[in-house]
Amino acid sequence: MTRVAAQGIRFEFDAQTGKLQSFTVEDQERQIAPLHQAPWVGTDENMPSDVEPVIRTLGGDFFCAPFAGTDSGSALHGWPANMSWDVVALTSTTMRACLPRSVFGATLVKELSVRNEHPFVYQRHLIIGGVGRLPVANHANVALSHGGLIRTSGKSHWETPAQPQESDPARGRSGLYYPAQSDNMDAFPGVDGPVDLSHYPWNPKHEDFVIGIEASGTGLGWTAVTRLEEKDLFISLRNPRQLPMTMLWHSNGGRDYAPWSGRHFGCLGVEEGAADHMLGLSTEADLAGPGAITLRDGGVADIRHVIGAIAWPTGQAVRDIHIDEQHLEISGDDGESRRVPFWTEFLATGFN
Repeated sequence: MTRVAAQGIRFEFDAQTGKLQSFTVEDQERQIAPLHQAPWVGTDENMPSDVEPVIRTLGGDFFCAPFAGTDSGSALHGWPANMSWDVVALTSTTMRACLPRSVFGATLVKELSVRNEHPFVYQRHLIIGGVGRLPVANHANVALSHGGLIRTSGKSHWETPAQPQESDPARGRSGLYYPAQSDNMDAFPGVDGPVDLSHYPWNPKHEDFVIGIEASGTGLGWTAVTRLEEKDLFISLRNPRQLPMTMLWHSNGGRDYAPWSGRHFGCLGVEEGAADHMLGLSTEADLAGPGAITLRDGGVADIRHVIGAIAWPTGQAVRDIHIDEQHLEISGDDGESRRVPFWTEFLATGFN
């Protein structure tokens, strides 16, 4: 395990799995560690031979390329999420690793950084060379065992993919219609009536996937998840002109086969990406950015994403997040606000 720290924040990177295993923020005399880990991870539990590495080690945050796809024999989400990385550089506040296998012919470099008193992990993935159209996404798994409130930057609409996560009742269950679309996050078509996707959980046992399409002209893409009992906030930030899709995976006891076995509860996947093949009704033309990353010989795609956490004592939903000089301003529905240090220039760069 590679450990990196700055004042007020630390993270652990597991080179054997390619995952940002965890990060912890020290804020208001509290230790905030918002990332989920599946109940079978770290145990000696025997699993079926066909369980993929990304599922065997499910949790934390990882990079998917190709997102929801395979490449030259890889498991789901590609080689970056299913094999070990080589740590090639390490300083007191930054780690750099390389994937020893190419993706679509490209070389992948991962860089994770922290700064003193910044409650964020700054993530950068360089995709060097290659050929083809590569769907990508960061895949943070947020622990919501006590429920949460989900808010995002402006979306033109929400939609589900063409097919449900689980369609065979002998194996599991999904609670949304597929494909379906709604202009409102709080009234999405569900099999038992409209669903409020801004609250988690909204169903006692289900497995669902829904996509938010960023509204045109949005400056900062953000997702904020209030963890209700913990009274803290998970924050995900991106440039929507590069990653125009917020994909939310609601995994809450909806799969009955191993290793899920009806026991995987309280996990919200916050997956920020460019992956238009997941759309059930829209196309790339409906996106505020690319539907995938176009690779080219000699080119470099610089994919950037930020995750973090802060104390949020009232536990209210977030109304707005915006950048103000070298700070991030977070405002709640009922008047709570925080102003925290932020590396403003980080998301202003990174285009293919």
